[in-house]
Amino acid sequence: MEQENKEWSRSQRMQLKAWICVLGFGLIIVLLGAKLVSLLAGQEPDEVLPPVQEEPHIPVVGTLVNVWILEEGEEGIVLFRDGQRESYPYGQIMDGNGVTVAYRPERTVREQVADVTLTDGAVTDIQVKAEKINGRILSATQDGIEVEGYGRIPLAEDYKGYRLYDRLEMCTAADLPFGYDFADFCLEDGEICGILLVKELVMEHIRVLVKASDYSSLLHTGPVLTSDTPFTVVYGTYPDRKTESHQAWEEITFGYDSPYFEEDRVWVIPDVLTGKVILKNVNRVQGVPSYRGQMELIRTEEGIAVVNEVLLEEYLYSVVPSEMPSVYPMEALKAQAVCARTYAYGRMLHAGYPQYGAHVDDSTSYQVYNNVLEDESTTTAVKETYGQLLYTAEGALAETFYYSTSCGMGSEATVWKTAVAPTLTYLQSKPLSRTAMEQTLTQASVTGPDPGEALQEEEVFAAFITGENPDDFEYYEGWYRWSYQVEELDPGHILTVLQKRYAANSDLILTWKDGAYVSEPIQKLGDITDLYVEKRGSGGVADELVIEAGKQKIKVITEHNIRYVLNNGSSVVDRKDGSQIASPNLLPSGFFVMEIKKEKGKVTGYTLRGGGFGHGVGMSQNGARQMAQEGYSAMDILLFFYQGCTVENVYTR
Repeated sequence: MEQENKEWSRSQRMQLKAWICVLGFGLIIVLLGAKLVSLLAGQEPDEVLPPVQEEPHIPVVGTLVNVWILEEGEEGIVLFRDGQRESYPYGQIMDGNGVTVAYRPERTVREQVADVTLTDGAVTDIQVKAEKINGRILSATQDGIEVEGYGRIPLAEDYKGYRLYDRLEMCTAADLPFGYDFADFCLEDGEICGILLVKELVMEHIRVLVKASDYSSLLHTGPVLTSDTPFTVVYGTYPDRKTESHQAWEEITFGYDSPYFEEDRVWVIPDVLTGKVILKNVNRVQGVPSYRGQMELIRTEEGIAVVNEVLLEEYLYSVVPSEMPSVYPMEALKAQAVCARTYAYGRMLHAGYPQYGAHVDDSTSYQVYNNVLEDESTTTAVKETYGQLLYTAEGALAETFYYSTSCGMGSEATVWKTAVAPTLTYLQSKPLSRTAMEQTLTQASVTGPDPGEALQEEEVFAAFITGENPDDFEYYEGWYRWSYQVEELDPGHILTVLQKRYAANSDLILTWKDGAYVSEPIQKLGDITDLYVEKRGSGGVADELVIEAGKQKIKVITEHNIRYVLNNGSSVVDRKDGSQIASPNLLPSGFFVMEIKKEKGKVTGYTLRGGGFGHGVGMSQNGARQMAQEGYSAMDILLFFYQGCTVENVYTR
């Protein structure tokens, strides 16, 4: 029995081993199958990887340069950058002992220009631009700003400007008010890094660049000055400027090598407020002109600039008679005075000649100044409108463009193709008729199609300009209707004018090429085969002229360029009153229709039938004259031509 038990036990053990082998073999098969599936799926078998080590954090550091800090608090700062308000919290920094602490500015940084360092979006350093100066701004260029008492200071490449009064916004050196100390300048390493326009007070003085004799040049070679009263010459460097007294009528020549030019700026100042400075070697219609206020002489590499700084009101004493005949009715002269003052004040805000520190010049490029003598009537008109400016419904200063005579219809500022023109909606194309005036004053609604838009159609405009309307205020004016005839067309002359206008603005003289108009120089012009107005602006003014010369096709854009191109330099203008007027450079207006003459397929001449004198935008001066003669006030006239505007006194506004 015992032997049987042993054999049975051995048999069980052998079976158990067999089962273990079978299970082991099965397990190997399963593992090999899993391996095969893994390989077929393109996966590597799991591997045991070492523990992942985290990468060290690399902080993101950046600097906001020359920003304006508005506020500082316990948690962070608020700043103004590129026209936007931005908030940033304080970050963490290491103190002197290597301990991490919260960053806090050492001293106040509110309302300062500063460089702000950000680490991971949090403030970790603020460097305030604490060095500041203030003084009268004399001139500005791309290279720097001339500040009285400090000389010319370079502009940093990354400078920023901030207007702090009224509403916070960005500004540039172009917004500086010359002749005034309304701005502070922040300095760093001898350069201006920040401009702070701190205030906007009423500006009473205008700075006028006086051109050379007969307006031949911006600069003079050797101006000769004197005064009708004793006067003082101021020259030299700050703070040790020298003064030299001279008797009335004593003449001084300021040549380029004059000893007075120890520095590049000299002042000639009458000893009494009513004294006048006389420019002996400058010629104007009145003869030798004399100027109220004081003169600055600025020596440049190209010549000597002469700048007259004068009270705005006294400047107008010489502008109004130069721009409108003094025999016109008083209400027309008053309307002209308000227009001239508004126009001048707008240029005082944005100077035309920052390199000389001058707001305007004395020619037709701005307003004609001191070309004719002052007159009692025009001076009275200036005094009776003292300080009055024209403002838009939105409170901005209006653009008070004006011209001589209308054809019975005005146009809009879009005739000039400037970026700002579409926003000047108060300069409307409208009939200059008695009916239109009454509708304006009574605010009566006008039904029917817009007359300005209707006249853009060629046939409608042709009927208008070749006819006459006795209801128009300027019906009896000589310039109300005119004609201009070119007997023999000269393609060479037209080519020369096209090249000059292309040089002035290449975007407005285009050539047809590969199915589109492009801007490219015009080297030659063949025989002209067609000539026509392709597009008219509001009120019917010629807006686009096409010149075809065989396969060539050239488009002339804007009424101003068209008036140049179609003027042959020799033909006279026949006016409605029978008089003939020479017109050597520019047609009277862009309000015309054209009849061309052809022989053998070539244009040999043309006749223009038109009306009006000037661009047709804003106030017609002869229209204003007739309105005043019929009893309308200066206010009536202004509100007719500048729709929706108001008149306010700048000195009490």
